[in-house]
Amino acid sequence: MRIAFVSMYTEQRRTDGATRRTRRTAELLAARGHDVTVLCAQWWEGDVPEFEQNDVTYVAVTETPSVGSFASKLPFALRRVKPDVIHAANSPPSHVTAAKTAARFLRTPVVVDWWTEREEDSTGASKRAARAAKRVVTPSRMVKTHVREYGVAEEAVRVVPESIDFDLVRESDVDSRADMVYARDIDEHANVESFFLALAELRDRDWRAAVVGDGPELDAAKQTAAELRIDDRVEFLGDLPPEEFVPIMKGARVFAQTAAVEPFATNLLWALACGCVGLVEYQARSSAHELVENCDRGVRVTSPQELAREIAVAARADDMTVNEAFADYDHSTVVQRYVDCYTEAIEDYGFF
Repeated sequence: MRIAFVSMYTEQRRTDGATRRTRRTAELLAARGHDVTVLCAQWWEGDVPEFEQNDVTYVAVTETPSVGSFASKLPFALRRVKPDVIHAANSPPSHVTAAKTAARFLRTPVVVDWWTEREEDSTGASKRAARAAKRVVTPSRMVKTHVREYGVAEEAVRVVPESIDFDLVRESDVDSRADMVYARDIDEHANVESFFLALAELRDRDWRAAVVGDGPELDAAKQTAAELRIDDRVEFLGDLPPEEFVPIMKGARVFAQTAAVEPFATNLLWALACGCVGLVEYQARSSAHELVENCDRGVRVTSPQELAREIAVAARADDMTVNEAFADYDHSTVVQRYVDCYTEAIEDYGFF
């Protein structure tokens, strides 16, 4: 299948949840033998219009990110690629409507992968983008509800979660340096303070904690830990690849999920697969609680005090380093759900 991804921003230029999801999906599809092209703003050096990385072909629609210029040039780039299906990131939304314009001439369906709107995306443009798609893919039920509020029909939306390498979970060693782990980009939505307040409630107990992640609020997080007089027992590890943080999660007992904004809590998923007890502080703009519904090793809390109590309870839980209940989130299973969605969209055009 020839698949054209439309994403002006790529992870190589701008790292966030949406660009990470786009890159991972494109590379997983390419690894399965699909012909994958990403139409984007150029992020590589030199004058060459295309660049291949990990079996994915990146085509420069514009030399630099420019919403208007990218949207105007996109239909011509899509005509050159001649894809069987167009997979468009929802932001910027004008690129979805531009892709839809090209799709009418190419008789090609558009599937929009909806993560979240960026600050510069207008509500009206996002609504038009949502309604332009043949299918809308969301990472969680929370995001699906949001998209449905834009007028998208129930039958047009598919929930396709983030995925993990479950073989890595099974095969990794165990690193027991921490009893409790927090992992996320440390930005304005991280809310790591809730985790630290819970730890401060338990300062008279014996524990070690690790924070995995980096970001603009990291120094403030370190300062908070120091002010709460727990910094001597909290290790800040920075960004780690899965090969390094999976052993740490396998050795931990608790994973704390407190972020205020989370379209899909990927690090929580890793932790649950590694046998951690997942403690999720409910947040209105986070879908993390969906992962612990009907989960024996997951609890939803509403405050740092309740989080502290549940950490104490989790200390008595059985040891576990692999939770097979989350094997269906393996890369191979999840990427097939994308393929099924593409096939459905193509069949609606009467090609198959």
